[in-house]
Amino acid sequence: MPQSPRLNNVIRVLEEGNVPLATFSPPSIESALALSTSAYDAVIFEMEHNPYDVTDLRHCLQYMLNRQQIFDRDTIAPAVTPMVRIPVNGAEMNQWLPKQVLDMGVFGIVFPHVSTVEQAYNAVASCRYARPSSAPLYEPQGHRGDQPGHAARYWGISTIDYYAKADVWPLNPEGEILVVMQVEHAKTIDNLADILKKVPGIGVVLIGEGDLSQSLGYPRQYGHPAVVEAMSAIRRICAEHNVVCGHPHAETTNAQKIVHDGYRFVMAAPTRSFAGLDACRRATGRI
Repeated sequence: MPQSPRLNNVIRVLEEGNVPLATFSPPSIESALALSTSAYDAVIFEMEHNPYDVTDLRHCLQYMLNRQQIFDRDTIAPAVTPMVRIPVNGAEMNQWLPKQVLDMGVFGIVFPHVSTVEQAYNAVASCRYARPSSAPLYEPQGHRGDQPGHAARYWGISTIDYYAKADVWPLNPEGEILVVMQVEHAKTIDNLADILKKVPGIGVVLIGEGDLSQSLGYPRQYGHPAVVEAMSAIRRICAEHNVVCGHPHAETTNAQKIVHDGYRFVMAAPTRSFAGLDACRRATGRI
């Protein structure tokens, strides 16, 4: 059984059978402060379409910590789990960017534009430490370099405990790292079943409906039948393989439908009024 309490709130909420609520945010101190006491389960610092600045990210991680929350929750892990969307596309097969943000202490990574089994394998492998081939859960083979000091300190645990927890969920039930794969191209749908069958360790498949609609020839026409069918196909394939499917753009007008359609990871806009978040909380029965 997974340890309690969970450090990663998204994983905790999923294991409880509920729908985690998250948001994208620029990597700024002001946003980190505002979101740190919100009702979101996680914030994904957006470094794909914002500059990749590790100093900004380090500041954000520190400002996500709240002493009162630490006292109340009896854990140093932030009440709103910090994650990152890295700037490289899946086709670039990058490993050093995941290594850097994990070493800072993030609890999950969103990998944009993953389209093939090889790219998905690389995403999961880059989040795992190496281990002997005889070890349980050997595949995907870990490629993450060994420098756990900063991350262990941020998580509030010893280095040895960090090694035990710094693996991908749900492949490792004790893992606290969430790998989020974005489906952002029509061609990915043809490969998705194969990806989910052959690459264990993908925690969430997040639809990138903006780029997906572009690839279908209907930019941001989210109600177009071709876009709707593509998103339905992604959701259906995820359900067949028991992998969480996420929706990136929940608002007051569509939150209820998103949850009804079966999305199990929902993202709302980080407005200061949190209207989208409140709508999602109502839709999921959490308010």
